[in-house]
Amino acid sequence: MTQLLIKGGGRLKGEVTVQGAKNSVLPILAATLLTKDEVELRACPRLRDVDASIRILRGLGCGARWEGDSLIVSTSGLNAWGISDILMREMRSSAIFLGAILARCGEAELSYPGGCELGPRPIDLHLSGLRDLGAEIRESGGVLHCKAPRMEGREVVLGIPSVGATENLMLAACGASGVTSISNAAREPEIVDLQNFLQACGARVSGAGTSTITIEGKAPLHGCAYTVMPDRIVAATYLCACAAAGGEVFLRGARETHLSTVTAVLREAGCTVSPDGAGIACACRERLNAVRPVRTAPYPGFPTDAQAVLMAALLRSRGATVFEENIFENRYRHVDELTRMGAGIRVSGRTAVVTGVEALHGAPVYCTDLRGGAALCVAALAAEGTTQVRETGHIDRGYEDIARDLGALGADIAREA
Repeated sequence: MTQLLIKGGGRLKGEVTVQGAKNSVLPILAATLLTKDEVELRACPRLRDVDASIRILRGLGCGARWEGDSLIVSTSGLNAWGISDILMREMRSSAIFLGAILARCGEAELSYPGGCELGPRPIDLHLSGLRDLGAEIRESGGVLHCKAPRMEGREVVLGIPSVGATENLMLAACGASGVTSISNAAREPEIVDLQNFLQACGARVSGAGTSTITIEGKAPLHGCAYTVMPDRIVAATYLCACAAAGGEVFLRGARETHLSTVTAVLREAGCTVSPDGAGIACACRERLNAVRPVRTAPYPGFPTDAQAVLMAALLRSRGATVFEENIFENRYRHVDELTRMGAGIRVSGRTAVVTGVEALHGAPVYCTDLRGGAALCVAALAAEGTTQVRETGHIDRGYEDIARDLGALGADIAREA
């Protein structure tokens, strides 16, 4: 078990290149099943969730190997259509393999996914959408048995703009006959990245980034070399780290178009955020101010994944800020750990009120989930003394090397076994 030792109180200064996006590369890895050719994924982040996806691919008979920061995937050896319960439990995103396996094999068998305990995140929308395309799905003992020897394109209307359901249906529709239209689709940049990858493989997909996505199925697909987009939540984390500690940083590769709701709040709090074609510069020279209520919402609203790190950045702000979490029920699990450091936070249901304090102090704290763990690191940078951040395996699911990156920005941080 490893921990991060973070000595706070120092200002940040430096530059770091933002890693490839976790929430983009996972559905793309599932999408590699749609072609029998070799695929090269450039700027692929080395994450625990990527490792779990590789194990799933290898369990299906596929090959995967690293060449520098590129992951080479070959699915020509696919010889199975079932995923073990152990592999499914490793991450929430494992359900994304269902649509791709059905499109390639016509049947699939897997259990419900695992991952961070953020409250109910059912895959009902995934299953109902796949049934609309012609899949037969039954559950027995927690295992989903799915058959779809022939899927037909049609209009599928999602009850809510679910990212996972949108991605699953995009992949399944590539193997369906005719045209599929996904209405009330999620609009996240990662959906656009998935579309761009599919197009690079020869798929006929359009509309990603809007509420309606159209897929013309049965197009012959081929391999490609593709560069994964930069991770907007990692970029948001490091922007919030600069806001918490103060200083000046440059995030190479970060795209403000993906982060506009986050950068708007940081500017309101008193930071100077300056994007250019190469990335985003951020300077924070004074104590932050409280901001107007922050309400999480599907893209293009404020991202739920950035809620915890922004909260951590505002712990020493002047005044009080209200957070309203509208996506997940258990997204405030980091609050108890932040209060160990002296934070002033009151939680009632989906609302949290952060009242800025004069000072935070280092303490031993435990990561409760991926983004909550990152928030503890952000808070530690603004605290007096040393903070021990434990159970860092959660952080490693989405950050390639948070100690390396924050260290490059001038943080006093070390990983200890």
